[in-house]
Amino acid sequence: MTANRRGFIRQAAMGAAGIAIAGSLPERLLADRSDLFFKIAVSQFSFASQFWTKQLDPLDFPAKSKELGITGLDYCSMFFSDKAHDATWLNELKKRAVDAGSYNLRIMVDGEGVLGDLNEASRLKAVENHYKWIDAAAVLGCPMIRVNVEGEGAPEAVATAAVDSLGRLIDYGRQHGNVDVIVENHVGISCNGAWLAGVMKQLNSPHGGTLADFGNFCVNRTKPETQDIAGYMKTKCLEEYDRYKGIAELMPYAKGVHAKTHVFDAEGNDQETDFCRMFRIIRESNFTGWVSVEYEGGLFKMYTKDAKYLDDYAGTTATKKLVEKAGLCS
Repeated sequence: MTANRRGFIRQAAMGAAGIAIAGSLPERLLADRSDLFFKIAVSQFSFASQFWTKQLDPLDFPAKSKELGITGLDYCSMFFSDKAHDATWLNELKKRAVDAGSYNLRIMVDGEGVLGDLNEASRLKAVENHYKWIDAAAVLGCPMIRVNVEGEGAPEAVATAAVDSLGRLIDYGRQHGNVDVIVENHVGISCNGAWLAGVMKQLNSPHGGTLADFGNFCVNRTKPETQDIAGYMKTKCLEEYDRYKGIAELMPYAKGVHAKTHVFDAEGNDQETDFCRMFRIIRESNFTGWVSVEYEGGLFKMYTKDAKYLDDYAGTTATKKLVEKAGLCS
């Protein structure tokens, strides 16, 4: 299995001969604004409604981001879930990123199993399911993948299981393209900032870390009526962890930040999150990496038809402007 995967990466690298690696672009060419203490990226999920309705091809993501003047790319595995082993397709995506002058940041991996599962056999299967995305990240030149950590049971037991899973993935990533593994506060118990920070402290690895998301702090949510995105969209958050406290707890381990938005007021501010307050927290943590624009309102607009939501492109543009403004807050 390992030999096959190494062969896949070698073959893919040979197939990309003559293509510059996006991740090797000089740092000075990647910064969008010299007056900001961070660099701006964009999450592929910002265009979720267009990818799911086939209005956009996943290969067009670098060009779409270039239209916004954004150079950092966060990919979502769900939009090309059948391409993890397709070296030809991955090399074409890498070529398009290079042509756009972009930097391939990470693949955000979803739907591959529960890394905090207390059933060891199920958990180890989930670990193995993630290997292909580490291989794909190596081909794309992404320095990391983002995974989810969740599980049912005592928080301490889930944390122990999660640390073991992350350690296994980090070991694999070290051997296959030097790919790091980071965790987003995203689902279930990981939405508790203190718990996830505790997992990072136990993991204690320079090759692990967090992807700190402004909006994913719902620690208790109603169950979806159906097991799909439409069912999830109808759920309600019953209890939310303090997002400012959570971001402060996650930033010491952060290898990325997601600036999430849904709805804007007349002045262009997000109605759920005080961006100036968030960026003060980020600055005080001495973070100087990539902050990714992640607009989810376009997806809500598609499902609810509510006029308060902007479409994907307008909402992503508005989020970028807000990030630039908030990055200069004193």
